Amino acid sequence: MQKYIIGIDTGGTFTDAVLMEKTTGRIVAAAKKPTTHYRLADSTGAALAALLQGTGTPPAEIGAVAVSSTLATNSVVENKGARVALFVIGYVRHFKLPVKAVIFVKGGHTIMGEEEEPLELDYLVSLIHGLKEEVDAYGVCAAMSMVNPTHELVTEKAIEMIDPKPVFCSHRISQTAGMHERAATAGLHAKLMPIMQEYVGGVRQAMTAHGLSCPMIIISGNAGTISSDRAVELAGMTVASGPACTASFGADQIAGNALVIDVGGTTTDIAMIENGRPLMATEGCKIGDWRTHVEAIDMSTGGIGGDSHVSMNGKGHITIGPNRVVPLAMAADLPPIDEWLGKEERSRLIIFRQEADSATADALTAFLRTRGQATPEQIRRATGLSGVTLGRDLEQLERSQQTYECGFTPTDALHVLGRIDLGDRAKALAGAAVLAGEIGMTAEAFCEMVIRRTEEQIENLVIDHLVQHYWGNSLTSFIASRNDHPVLGVNFSLKIPLIGIGAAARYFLPAVASRLATTVSFPQYCEVGNAVGAALICKQTLAGQAEPLAV
Repeated sequence: MQKYIIGIDTGGTFTDAVLMEKTTGRIVAAAKKPTTHYRLADSTGAALAALLQGTGTPPAEIGAVAVSSTLATNSVVENKGARVALFVIGYVRHFKLPVKAVIFVKGGHTIMGEEEEPLELDYLVSLIHGLKEEVDAYGVCAAMSMVNPTHELVTEKAIEMIDPKPVFCSHRISQTAGMHERAATAGLHAKLMPIMQEYVGGVRQAMTAHGLSCPMIIISGNAGTISSDRAVELAGMTVASGPACTASFGADQIAGNALVIDVGGTTTDIAMIENGRPLMATEGCKIGDWRTHVEAIDMSTGGIGGDSHVSMNGKGHITIGPNRVVPLAMAADLPPIDEWLGKEERSRLIIFRQEADSATADALTAFLRTRGQATPEQIRRATGLSGVTLGRDLEQLERSQQTYECGFTPTDALHVLGRIDLGDRAKALAGAAVLAGEIGMTAEAFCEMVIRRTEEQIENLVIDHLVQHYWGNSLTSFIASRNDHPVLGVNFSLKIPLIGIGAAARYFLPAVASRLATTVSFPQYCEVGNAVGAALICKQTLAGQAEPLAV
């Protein structure tokens, strides 16, 4: 008899899992394991083993594995993920999106579905030949394709014949007017398809290794479910998967109104609960620079978390995030930190995965394979690579999982201040001493500043989310600089409580709640809240209780 559901949430830092009773919703066991980006099956397998072997539960008693992931969201916020060429057909007003290339091609249809202009096929074919070595996936958006998708389908076929890589057409997901948003939706899906393909494969591999033959269900951003067979095809629907589970967990805790805030290693996600139900975005979700037609929970995601990179420019100005790095305290086999850590190009260490299977023979890869690790400054001096070229090549290595980065983070600051004890405090203290010395501070004062800045960024994210929700405008630049304005001072307060979840929430949210004159609670299992949310959504689906969420 199938008695249980497993909920899994794969984040940028940890993979969380829970074993839930199918009928009662009671959590039987929970596990938290470091996410292994190089082999996602490893961390998923470790989490599954902790649940199954730790409780002695037979695999036959598992009815489903419900999977949530913030990997898609993280890749968008950090501007990583697949390199995408986006073809926009029959639209003359140019715009930019954070993809490899946005290319405008003649063609498209009228509002009645009649061809407005023939598709510029010869030009399109020449473009594909020129792009096939530069991109990992393609997005296609043609004018009025929701009425007549012919030009999108022809373009898709041309791509498949020349360069058989993932292709996503806008008519498959968006039936709403607005070329910019439809193009962003197509580009977003294309950007995430290779990521989701790798992720689904990793989870399946881990399930097979542990004897699980039950269905794998992917949680979508609108708190619905997608079969694993369609998850790659509809990859963009998973972009708010983590926040959907955040909202589901929060709605299970309160019958009234609240903001649920998930503070993870890479991002902070915010969702609103109204009368005990998550709210939906009325016009599609916005992730980072992407305004899309993807149906999702009304949420905001910001690139700030426990493992956000703390960097310092030449003038001593501190920036936190949006990129994630491995904290100094959590890294193994580092060279003496005072020999490499510093400002600008010395703010992070690029570490080559010696186990990576790579046939690449360029100068950068050869240098890192021999050296093992180096800062961008050391790479520039040894190879001559610099600027945009070095940044592009490093991004490609990280995207292909051949490297990862290490640097100082808020997690390190917490170690120095004695608020957590998860890794090597001595490494964190050494890093803090170097960076603090650059601007004439003590290590402890520097770490207090890093924690305060992290809290302020989370607070600003909360305020901006609410301003956008109620007034439809973003005040990001004003909100972020309001405390530094020479004339105007503005403070905000909340009339609803906060619910904190995620591994880092307890360390940052109490101060955020205090500044916003509200309270914060940390329910049982909040550290694995998204995994609980995934299992709850799956439970409702299996019971036939799932229904459209309130707007």
